[in-house]
Amino acid sequence: MAVRAVGRLVATGDPWEPFRLLDAEGAVVEPVAVFFSELQAQDKAESTLKSYGNDLLLWWRWLAAVGVPWNRATPVEGRDFTRWMAIADKPPRTHWRREGQADATDDRGLARGRSKTGPVNLVTGKTRPGRKFSKASRAHAETVLRGFYSFHLESGTGPIINPFPLSRSRRAGRANAHHNPMEPFKNEQAGRYRPRVPKRVPRRIPDDKFDEVFAGLNYNRDRALLAFWVSSAARATELLTVPQDRVKPGDQLIGVIRKGSGELQWLPASPDAFVWLRIYQQELWRLDAPRGREVPLWLTLRRPFRQLSYHAARAMFIRAQILLGSDWTIHDMRHTGAWRMAQDPNMPITDVQEILGHASLSTTQLYTTPDQDEVIARARAHHAQRQRRAPSAAPPPAPGYDPRSLDILFGRNS
Repeated sequence: MAVRAVGRLVATGDPWEPFRLLDAEGAVVEPVAVFFSELQAQDKAESTLKSYGNDLLLWWRWLAAVGVPWNRATPVEGRDFTRWMAIADKPPRTHWRREGQADATDDRGLARGRSKTGPVNLVTGKTRPGRKFSKASRAHAETVLRGFYSFHLESGTGPIINPFPLSRSRRAGRANAHHNPMEPFKNEQAGRYRPRVPKRVPRRIPDDKFDEVFAGLNYNRDRALLAFWVSSAARATELLTVPQDRVKPGDQLIGVIRKGSGELQWLPASPDAFVWLRIYQQELWRLDAPRGREVPLWLTLRRPFRQLSYHAARAMFIRAQILLGSDWTIHDMRHTGAWRMAQDPNMPITDVQEILGHASLSTTQLYTTPDQDEVIARARAHHAQRQRRAPSAAPPPAPGYDPRSLDILFGRNS
């Protein structure tokens, strides 16, 4: 079955309607627009609306391929859509220059012979995206579509049966109905067509590799950015949106707006991060860069000076890893900083949770899980220690002696 790249998700720039889903004719998909309004009323971030919109766009394209209206979908369509995501290849992506053309697709990614799971980077151990949808993508799509139809079921505007129902297992009753007080609460009842996603262990950057990446930077601004990212464990966008008045070098604090709560939080950072920041600011002010309380802290290094975007910072970080051959992301530096704090015996895990801004302590405890390199090193040390403690074999008898006579002498046969 060919799923054509019809319709698109567009950013409007309007705070009342940040994103808009258009169908094949370019008309606004009203059920999705109403759902976006509901999400916005629930204080969801614009990035969440974009993520939900991409899954809804894929669902709308699949419905167009099978010829089923959205309000006529049944669990049969939900089941077949899940099977299609698990078996079929990803649809070719529409090139951004030809985004308005429904049939103009860019299949260069598939033409390179990518495998189903993608090649593994030998430095980082990460698997690059392949031709198939990952389990995490499939699980995210199932959650989004189940929530979309649950909303329209409550409003009375959708089908009478959710195409993505909950699990019908014999033990799947009310969530936490027989909860053991000695165990943490589990998540809500899972969807029937939701795949089992393996728990991800946050991947950190080893200290020696981080030093190599840091040495590959060309500008003091980039060195200051990496030092703040890895020492404060702030998210990339949280740090890039800091203005100049939210830095306290004397207290070694930097204030960020949290992604989830939207509240201001002061985060401690390492002394060398503030040293690199001061060097970067002195170089920038010699070029008559703007200064002020509301001026962004991180600016471009060329005129016209403007705020450094996430895509520019990401490109900088990718260039620094070319010689190393790695594919770490900016978010991996947050994982690295969190892992360093969690491994410090003098720092309580609750303090790490507060710095990271996690709502649940179980999320922070993921950083106490050892990575693969540590497990291998400890296993080798274990085998080496057992080898040293192993009893040595009896030395062979001297030449000319019959071993049987020695057995009689020492009474080994008695």
